[in-house]
Amino acid sequence: MPWTAEKLAALREKFSEADGGDLHDPKFRKIADKIFSEGGHRPAPYAGIPTLLDAPYRFQDSGEPDIADLQVALFGAPMDLGVTNRNGARFGPRALRAIERIGPYNDALECAPIHEMKVADIGDVPFESRFDLHQSLSDIEDFVEKIAAQNVIPMAVGGDHSVTHPILKALGKDRPLGLVHIDAHCDTGGSYEGEKFHHGGPFRNAVLDGVLDPERTIQIGIRGAAGYIWEFSEASGMTVIHGRDISDTSILAIIEKAREVIGDGPTYFTFDIDSLDPAFAPGTGTPEAGGLTVREALALIRGMKGLNFVGGDVVEVAPAYDATTNTAQNAAQILFEILSLMMFSPSLPQK
Repeated sequence: MPWTAEKLAALREKFSEADGGDLHDPKFRKIADKIFSEGGHRPAPYAGIPTLLDAPYRFQDSGEPDIADLQVALFGAPMDLGVTNRNGARFGPRALRAIERIGPYNDALECAPIHEMKVADIGDVPFESRFDLHQSLSDIEDFVEKIAAQNVIPMAVGGDHSVTHPILKALGKDRPLGLVHIDAHCDTGGSYEGEKFHHGGPFRNAVLDGVLDPERTIQIGIRGAAGYIWEFSEASGMTVIHGRDISDTSILAIIEKAREVIGDGPTYFTFDIDSLDPAFAPGTGTPEAGGLTVREALALIRGMKGLNFVGGDVVEVAPAYDATTNTAQNAAQILFEILSLMMFSPSLPQK
């Protein structure tokens, strides 16, 4: 049918006097009603105090978070004492808080997680010492235990990848968790120079601690010259999807394999930003050529919808090497995507 004056008149009648929040599709209107106020007003993305994903800020004046009314708690773990190469990931939480205009609507998963769940940025882990790796890891474990004790899902921003081990210890102490792990590195190395709690070994440590089920663990995007030190992954029963094989394997096939490996048990989602190719994420401590595109990473995450996630993190953003802020921008988007998954998790608390 050709374009006619009658069609134009109908559109003018419906939309000419409408503001940005006047939407007719009920699916979109329910989101707009949470965001727009009268007259088409909504908060400016560049104004106000920056928080993770522009979530409400829940001030905590001690290490005793009072968050029992929340469903998901976002927090920072600004610690990089476990790095083996370039440092600076301690500034990752601050870099992600500075990124504006992430969300509020997830067009792929059709949700607005900040507005449809009870979510807040509860600040950073209160570290006792900026110099003591072991104390810092203990501080993270204690902090996450307090979140979980209030029936709240924790979501962290690191920091280096050593921060994931104490989170798994806190969440997996009653039963070992499954793991979706997207990374350039397996992070299942042994002790280096007398230290085993570095960022290259959290998942070996978690398995040996009995808090991670290796047979319900999938590692996606693995590549690089350090492959010879990760035999623990396959020896323990982890499923490893190498970066070199991703071009020859469809993303849908990888998603199907991940869902098969994870099953319906409680699972943690960890995303190391160095899983992305350095073209998309140069701001990290151990970049590896040949990584995922952002589109591939988003498709992988979205394909995990409905799995039983009990927590998640995004780690290894080192803004000193991120001249264009692309790394932080992509990391914030990935954090938003993982948060969106929590809306569909069977473990989401009903409050």
